[in-house]
Amino acid sequence: MKKNPFLHLGVIALSLLSSASFGQTGTLNISTDSKTTISKHIYGQFAEHLGHGIYGGFWVDKTLPVKKQDRIRLDIVDALKKIKIPNLRWPGGCFADEYHWRDGIGPAAERPRMVNTNWGGITEDNSFGTHEFLELCDLLGCEPYIAGNVGSGTVDEMSKWIEYLNSNSTSTVVQLRKKNGHPAPYKVTFWGVGNESWGCGGNMTPEFYADQFKRYASFAKDYPGAQLKKIASGPNADDYHWTEVCMKNISSGMMSGLSLHYYTIPTGNWGKKGSATDFSEKEYFGTMVNCLKMEELVTKHSAIMDKYDPEKKVALVVDEWGVWTDAEPGTNPGFLFQQNSLRDALIAGTTLNIFNNHSDRVKMAALAQTINVLQALILTDKEKMVLTPTYHVFDMYKVHQDAKYLPIKLSVPDYEVDGKKIEAVNASASQDATGKVHISLVNLDPHNTITITTSLNDVKWQTVSGQVLTSANLTDVNAFKDANKIHLNAFAGAKKDGDKLVVSLPAKSIVTLELK
Repeated sequence: MKKNPFLHLGVIALSLLSSASFGQTGTLNISTDSKTTISKHIYGQFAEHLGHGIYGGFWVDKTLPVKKQDRIRLDIVDALKKIKIPNLRWPGGCFADEYHWRDGIGPAAERPRMVNTNWGGITEDNSFGTHEFLELCDLLGCEPYIAGNVGSGTVDEMSKWIEYLNSNSTSTVVQLRKKNGHPAPYKVTFWGVGNESWGCGGNMTPEFYADQFKRYASFAKDYPGAQLKKIASGPNADDYHWTEVCMKNISSGMMSGLSLHYYTIPTGNWGKKGSATDFSEKEYFGTMVNCLKMEELVTKHSAIMDKYDPEKKVALVVDEWGVWTDAEPGTNPGFLFQQNSLRDALIAGTTLNIFNNHSDRVKMAALAQTINVLQALILTDKEKMVLTPTYHVFDMYKVHQDAKYLPIKLSVPDYEVDGKKIEAVNASASQDATGKVHISLVNLDPHNTITITTSLNDVKWQTVSGQVLTSANLTDVNAFKDANKIHLNAFAGAKKDGDKLVVSLPAKSIVTLELK
């Protein structure tokens, strides 16, 4: 148990008491003194040419009996618009470094076919290419984030892709875009310079990659109305040396962001990651330990970045994160299809709290992945569609997008399994442009309700409302036969008691409160 920090003016004191044990208390102190904004781009998504993420997900057969624009599935578009996804990363992932953009433009029947060597060895027909992706982003109202091919591509290829999309000149490549049906430039500003260059993107050393980045970035030109935000391929998990080399060798004037990839592996063993739906409390606890490592990774990578970029001009871009389990039995293991349980929702809420609390450096992220792959927001089976528990967390947390970050100090009871402990509750808070305060709390303890008594010294408020996401079991899922088993409910566990806020935070739950 951490000591209760000294309270002062402009600080909100929240006293946490466990209903399971009157001896358990804790505090969450929220300061209103902040100049940091939680970027909406933290709530980004990722769509790779992998499994049924694109084909059978966003892009469906013309005969499928669902509402479509061209072959873009519109019930999916509507669901993602509801949670206000700010950006969508494409075409990979590992696929990005074997993708050649010219194969995906022009008449679909004339596009060359290729083998997707990374994901299942299936034939890629290139029917979903650059124009289709940008049409999708337009329908979603989100910004495109394109990962360029550094591993098997060329500087000229990436340079010409940018010119094709962003220039309004009379060059041959621009005339080709106009011929293909888009007279005006797209003005795509987010560009990844390669993906996982330490691994599937070329197995490079950080020194070699830093030189490659500078070479590619030098020819990635700005065009009128489209100043590029160039994002370097950053470290794998705790490879701090990679971050050190990139920050030392690449100037902040050339690089807008440095990516970080980290997946929560339930067992910690890439060879046998664990089941998405069949796990014990001990394995759940271990999963949450691995999830919480994101706090350490973000803190340590940020500290290295601070050495070279004290003004925080370069964003830490966590553009692949989420839980990665074994593929569901009976499915193609190369398609990475996994179910999505209440455990996944707790991982999502916890991770987003970490990003919110580091929003001075973490300014962009992307959940892996949007549909039918890894920790998906949406699962589909032909015309059927399921919104996962993770989707509902993003729905709850959309209130934090572009809101003022409110710093917190947290002291809570421990959740203990086999003599090992983690903090039972994590949280983040923000204040929107209208003055409303939003507090998101995640109770990782699957057994105990935690009662929160709150003193608010610097916030004028009259009413509290909220939403809660929980279920009877950690292993509960939304299946096609029971698509609404886990869903958002109005939260009745918060009330105003004089000048106090009293909250009963249920076991294994995510709660977001609104004070106004």
